[in-house]
Amino acid sequence: MRDISRLIRTTLATMIAVAAGVSAAAAQPSGPLSVPPPGKAATEKIPMLRDVGIDQTKLNNHVPFDATFVDEAGREVTFGQYFGTRPVVLVLAYYECPMLCTQVLNGSVGSLEALTFNPGNEYDVVVVSFDPGETPAMAARKRESWIKRLGRPGTEAGVHFLTGRPESIAALTQAVGFKYAYDQAIDQYAHPAVMTILTKDGRVSRYLFGIEFAPVDVRLALVEAADNKIGSVIDQVLLFCYHYDPETGSYGFAIMTIVRAAGILTVLAIAMSIFLTLRRDRRQATAVTPTATGTR
Repeated sequence: MRDISRLIRTTLATMIAVAAGVSAAAAQPSGPLSVPPPGKAATEKIPMLRDVGIDQTKLNNHVPFDATFVDEAGREVTFGQYFGTRPVVLVLAYYECPMLCTQVLNGSVGSLEALTFNPGNEYDVVVVSFDPGETPAMAARKRESWIKRLGRPGTEAGVHFLTGRPESIAALTQAVGFKYAYDQAIDQYAHPAVMTILTKDGRVSRYLFGIEFAPVDVRLALVEAADNKIGSVIDQVLLFCYHYDPETGSYGFAIMTIVRAAGILTVLAIAMSIFLTLRRDRRQATAVTPTATGTR
């Protein structure tokens, strides 16, 4: 019994001591917290990516017709041989890209699949790898899957997948304002996602940005690049109602164009109304004059 009492007193004393220590610690002012220095802002651009993008000052610039490449069959070609008759849809990608290039190629074929225009008829497709280490065999495999996805038998002659040497790749990418960078640490390229529309005489006409391209944007860009020589009357009306926005790389509704057109139509309607009113008054005056004079 005596041992139990001693145990209880010891336990109570220990609890009181702990409580006192906690209170004393709480009463003492705490030191400054050790806060780690702030990291980089999420919006801060990675240094390598500062040189990646599209230089839109290259709009209307000519592509290098004399640059030599190798097509999917291993034949040496010049870039200029794909021009002269039709506008060209240019996609810059590399065939072993694990992510973005595949999405851009899939997006391009998906948008072209939705058009009634056909490669080899209204336009040509030229895909160029900007990786000088890739081979025609890689281009052939990628072209085969692209054509299969398009599902337009007879259009194969209008689809070209190329590889090239560094100097030819540099000449083409610089001409169209396509800026990319190689990351040696991961053995991949950082590059923009874009479809470039070229005129039949080899000038940069439009950039369409993204990994999915709205079919209406692609169609209007092709109609413009072909100098309105393809498409329908509806396409001409759409081009009147829509304008190309270089910042977004797409076509937006041109509200001011519609306002101006409505204003012109209103003025014409007023002028026509005045003309019809004057003509009616003149006829009435002519009919009243013989009656008033008694002549017939």
